[in-house]
Amino acid sequence: MKDHTILTQPPETLTGLSVSKPSKIAAGLKAVIQSMEFAWSEGGVGRGTQALLKLNQKDGFDCSSCAWPDPDGHRSVAEFCENGAKATASDADTRRADPEFFSKHSLAELSRMTDRDLNNAGRLTHPLIRRPGATHYAPITWLEAFALIGRELNALASPDEALFYTSGKVPNEPAFLYQLFVRQFGTNNLPDCSNMCHESSGTALAPTLGLGKGSTTLHDIHEAEVILIMGQNPGTNHPRMLTALQIAKKKGAKIIAINPLHETGLDHFKNPQDFMNPIKAVGTLVGKGTPIADVFLQVKINGDMAVLKGIIKHLFALEEKHPGKVIDHRFIEEFTAGYEAFRINSRQDSWNEIEASSGLSRKEIEAAAELLAFKDKIVTCWAMGITQHKNGVDTIKEIVNMHLLKGAIGKIGAGTCPVRGHSNVQGDRTMGIWEKPEEKFLDALKKEYRFEPPRKHGLDTIDGVKAMHEGKLKVFVSMGGNLLSASSDTEFVAEGIRQLKLSVYVSTKLNRGHLTTGETALILPCYAHLDKDMQRSGQQFTSCENSMGVVSQSKGVLDPLEGEMLSEVAIISGMALATLGEKSTVDWVGYTENYDTIRDSIARIVPGFENFNEKIRKPGGFYLPNGPRHRQFNTSNGRANFSVTQIEAHELEKDQLVLMTIRSHDQFNTTIYDYNDRYRGVFGERRVIFMNTEDMAERNIKHEQLVNITSHFNGQQRRIERFIALSYDIPKGNTAAYYPEANPLVPIDSVAKESNTPTSKFVVVSIEAA
Repeated sequence: MKDHTILTQPPETLTGLSVSKPSKIAAGLKAVIQSMEFAWSEGGVGRGTQALLKLNQKDGFDCSSCAWPDPDGHRSVAEFCENGAKATASDADTRRADPEFFSKHSLAELSRMTDRDLNNAGRLTHPLIRRPGATHYAPITWLEAFALIGRELNALASPDEALFYTSGKVPNEPAFLYQLFVRQFGTNNLPDCSNMCHESSGTALAPTLGLGKGSTTLHDIHEAEVILIMGQNPGTNHPRMLTALQIAKKKGAKIIAINPLHETGLDHFKNPQDFMNPIKAVGTLVGKGTPIADVFLQVKINGDMAVLKGIIKHLFALEEKHPGKVIDHRFIEEFTAGYEAFRINSRQDSWNEIEASSGLSRKEIEAAAELLAFKDKIVTCWAMGITQHKNGVDTIKEIVNMHLLKGAIGKIGAGTCPVRGHSNVQGDRTMGIWEKPEEKFLDALKKEYRFEPPRKHGLDTIDGVKAMHEGKLKVFVSMGGNLLSASSDTEFVAEGIRQLKLSVYVSTKLNRGHLTTGETALILPCYAHLDKDMQRSGQQFTSCENSMGVVSQSKGVLDPLEGEMLSEVAIISGMALATLGEKSTVDWVGYTENYDTIRDSIARIVPGFENFNEKIRKPGGFYLPNGPRHRQFNTSNGRANFSVTQIEAHELEKDQLVLMTIRSHDQFNTTIYDYNDRYRGVFGERRVIFMNTEDMAERNIKHEQLVNITSHFNGQQRRIERFIALSYDIPKGNTAAYYPEANPLVPIDSVAKESNTPTSKFVVVSIEAA
């Protein structure tokens, strides 16, 4: 008898572990080979090569794998990294997850496939429906699908019974239309993946610097004298960043890496671009490449605040020895507020507390501070190793404090640099994808479209999941993404989704999130960035905003696979027409036929996008306004604000450890390309947990032994089983495991203060032999 249970987590079957020593060199020839293998195996030699040659080019399409900026001037013939090549190969896949495929595989059978194999099923080609009680997805026409969505939405007792989620892959034009549709429908329930990653950054930066985005450009990275990299793994998550760091190093910059794990990309780097140059290639084949980090501070998990406190404390001490040489009093007086309270608070921090919380010695922290002391061209980069903690917002405020103290903001070679993930995750927020819209934005929508937008704040991702679980939501629409696997507390999320009347997924490829559904479910296949988007007025292009506020166009270069895929713009317009009908004041058909008309509307509504159609056609795009970059701080008092923060105290019981979830080298967010983590020396397996050797000995756990992991939060326990323990260089008391496999351990209620971001980098666990 067949088991019809649908698994919400990857199967526990082990896929074949082999272990080697972690790599000391990032990228290099191996990265080039891996890039080509992925591109040619999934898209074919011709199709794969054509896509790569247009990836991140001024006349090509935007990479979907991260938001690292492209050079303003000359671009290499191969302007991509290994990560981007994998994402592009996946999108260029010629395999088809078509109706025939779904007729052969039930949802239960699909749920027993690994996440890699689900992705490798191929591109989604036809709209599909899972009807109530059905075991399989079946074909449905677009008209029927849109009509179903319209009926379910219009049957709700309130528009607030629907949740409209967005992935950061969605370009500006469809993102703008999506929020417009949702607000004309009548709700601000517009959560997105920012809620789970960099929400802490925006929450900290807006009140302190007046803009919830970074203040640097790529040129600033090149010109910096000191670069701090905190809670980030550039070699795997943002490989093209290593090229910028290499340029900075060659100009004399010092780099301080602060992270619980040694990351290969911050050790040595061989630039793959050099292999494209016959002269450089010979020298690149030998040697260790460019050393990146001058100082590595192996901080305990969530010890970053203590490190910053220690650095600042020593800067004050050095200022006493060298008056006027360390602290920029002139900048503080002219541009800031709150300095005195900050200064008093900083003096109260004790070295005992700083050392205990950070896991570092005073000497180590003071050495890092001395690299900063007499420099003012300082850039601090951070990612989710900072944002996904209970005190993530305050830690970022302390980063700002350090920059204000040094006057290291609003000048060439200096500033704050939150490094974003998905290609347009920053742009989606600019386009209005936010559950807490600003009144000015809503007023502009009202003026342009002659309707009254909802003013009440909507649900973010975590509160939306809770509302699902409580039965308060009936319809869930997801523009891209994989909420089930991306969110914390996987089983909790699944229980909520199953209570929905309708779940709708707009996607390019199959993922685990499609398998746990509401009573009725739709999969609506859309184009990827690299697909040609032909509409009535001709081929269309879209645009994306990168991490540093540059908006550039993205134009597909490959013919879509045979099937019935539609553009995201067409899908949103179809949903809007079926739902709003004559009540809408929007020309949805006109918008779909010519995306220039969307950009004309954006130009009248979103600041910085004036003359959008003209500026976006300039090669390389254009920069959006950025006040902090010019020492203009659009805060409530018009000044950059110091903050008073505290070190977060953590009390663990005996035998408890702290776990952080991390990404392997062969994945992008929840998309798994393969089972390998080349830089960490792990091959053929993802169900592993990295442990300190002493912690293993204390628990009588041997290297490569199977273990079970239990998380502890407010008297609650969550458990995952059959993971392989690996001895690894990680601070005592700390562990790490890959997501999404470890996400079931992260409690839904464990979130960052103010930002409500899941604390996926700080999970209290106990580990025992299986």
